[in-house]
Amino acid sequence: MDTYSLLRQIADSWVLLAMFGFFVGAALWAFLPSQSHAREDASQIPFRNDKAPAQAKPAQPKGQSDD
Repeated sequence: MDTYSLLRQIADSWVLLAMFGFFVGAALWAFLPSQSHAREDASQIPFRNDKAPAQAKPAQPKGQSDD
């Protein structure tokens, strides 16, 4: 058996099985309940550098103070 055929058979069977096992393990790890904080933190990445809009004070009727 030449080298190409041997490597092709290994890639078609064992490497495919190893990659599938890695995918299943990574998916299970990502959705563990202990990873909920990491998922929440990752979901807020687009908003990290946003500044909260300044809230305007409601208009006061004339003659009243802010006391």
